[in-house]
Amino acid sequence: MYNYIKALHIIFIVTWFSGMFYIVRLFIYNTEAEEKSGPEKPVLRSQFDIMIRRLWLGITWPSAVLTLIFGPWVWIMMGSTPRWLAIKLVFVVGLYIYHFTLHYIYRQQSRGIFKYSSQQLRIWNEVATLFLFAIVFVAVVKQGLSVIWGLAGLIVLGVLLMTAIRIYKKVRASKSRE
Repeated sequence: MYNYIKALHIIFIVTWFSGMFYIVRLFIYNTEAEEKSGPEKPVLRSQFDIMIRRLWLGITWPSAVLTLIFGPWVWIMMGSTPRWLAIKLVFVVGLYIYHFTLHYIYRQQSRGIFKYSSQQLRIWNEVATLFLFAIVFVAVVKQGLSVIWGLAGLIVLGVLLMTAIRIYKKVRASKSRE
């Protein structure tokens, strides 16, 4: 039974992360549609509103809830809380906080409020990547994980992601000038 519950936990983690990665992309596109003028703006906004609502309420939220059901169930079946799991749970709490920030942005955009630029949202999208790396490494490497090397790896990954975003911004700006 343990392996079936663990498999379901992993499946819903994957769908939850997929939803979080894609929802921010849709937030970016929706923000960029808001900046347009003319007849395409309402058409794009209407379509993105539908896509965002269906993804967020139909996939991402249910996956977050089911992850929260199956995760503790696996933990209870383990019968203990090893050190690596305690570390993973800290990242999981952070991930749920991140999820709630996405819900805040979802509610804002559904009301037509666009507080964040597409560039800020691109950066925010990478926070999920950092959580993904941290959680997977802790869950797979377990006791062999060095906290110092793990944090150093996350910092390096963060720097690489931010560098990639800056490069993308420059490439996009140079293409728009052509």
